Amino acid sequence: MNKFDSDSEWQDNDLPKDEQEDDEIIWVSKSEIKRDAEALKDLGAELVDLGKNALDRIPLDEDLRAAVELAQRIKKEGRRRQLQLIGKMLRSSDVEPIQTALDKLNNRHNQQISLFHKLENLRDRLLDGGDDAITTVLELYPHADRQQLRSLVRQAQKERSANKPPKTYRQIFHYLRELAENIEE
Repeated sequence: MNKFDSDSEWQDNDLPKDEQEDDEIIWVSKSEIKRDAEALKDLGAELVDLGKNALDRIPLDEDLRAAVELAQRIKKEGRRRQLQLIGKMLRSSDVEPIQTALDKLNNRHNQQISLFHKLENLRDRLLDGGDDAITTVLELYPHADRQQLRSLVRQAQKERSANKPPKTYRQIFHYLRELAENIEE
C-alpha cells in the first residue's frame, strides 16, 4: 500500500527530517519586509525632524545619533540617502524604546496643546462672562488672585471696546498658564 493512497492519512512522521523543520519556519512576504523597512525609514525621518532638546530625550546609540544629526544638516538628495541609511541602522537596533520615547514626546505635545485650548476658552469666558467666569477660575485654581483677575479682565474689555492691541488679553492667558503650571508642580 502506498502512503499516498486515499485510505491512508498523510502524517508528518512520513516526511524527511529537513522537511519537518521547514514547517516551523515563518515565511514573511517581500511586501511585508518592504513595509517594515519603509516604517523604519519614516521613524528615522521623524527623528530627523526633532529639535536638539527633544532628540536628547530619545535613547539613541552614538552612531545613530550622529547619523540623525548629519541628516538634519543635509538637504535634498543627500538627505534622502541619509534617511535610507538611518532606516537601515534602525533595522539592526531595538526600536521599541525609541518609539516609546517618541510617543511620550508626542503625547506631551498633544497635552500641552489641549491645555492651551482650554486656557484660551477660559480666557474668552472671562471676558464674556464677568464674575461667574472669575468664580469658575477660582474654583479651578484656588491660589488665583481675584482682584488681579478682575483688573486684567476690565483692562482687556476696555482694550477690546477701544479697538486697541490685545496686550492685556495676552496677559490674561499668561496668568492662567502660570496658574495651571503651578498646579501641575
